[in-house]
Amino acid sequence: MEERQPTGGSAALSSPEWGATQTRILDAADALLQRRGVHGLTVAELSRRAGLSRPTIYRNWDDADDVVRSALLRRVIGILDDLPHPVRSRAELVDSVLTFISRFRADAVYARLLADEPESFTRYTLQRVGQSQRRILRWLAAAIGSAQHGDDVRGDSPDDMAVMLLLIAQSAVLSHGTVAELIDEAAWQHELRAALDGYLRP
Repeated sequence: MEERQPTGGSAALSSPEWGATQTRILDAADALLQRRGVHGLTVAELSRRAGLSRPTIYRNWDDADDVVRSALLRRVIGILDDLPHPVRSRAELVDSVLTFISRFRADAVYARLLADEPESFTRYTLQRVGQSQRRILRWLAAAIGSAQHGDDVRGDSPDDMAVMLLLIAQSAVLSHGTVAELIDEAAWQHELRAALDGYLRP
């Protein structure tokens, strides 16, 4: 089941551009997510934090859940926008995926969810393929297709390969805390790099 788009804010989910009012609301959502997590984010709290009326928030989003999804999407877009375009080789592709993973794990909101609300992280990132995941998949497919112009990435469907790369990355991030006592950070990074490189190799 794909996540819903807000009735008034559907443009915000299909484009990285948000209006001033939406940006104000999403900034407030970011602050609340960092301090209180998903369970502490309500329309009433958003209204107080943003200094806007609740009807203004409802004109842009259906409910607090829609605001959370847009806030998470905006953070994913911010990470993706900083990655290199185009990707010209397998090495650049692996580096870019690892950079995304590193910045994702370091992101204040996603790190909060991973550490303190893993059930919320699972709900918003793993239980359905929503706008954030689709944005990542589009970037991965484009990067794979670009890297395939060389000779060091296998020539299968970029869309199919993007799905598997997303699964590998999500699994690695979600299970990192579980295996932290078994493997140190440097070794984890090394083995993840080897797994990504091996998957892409012809």
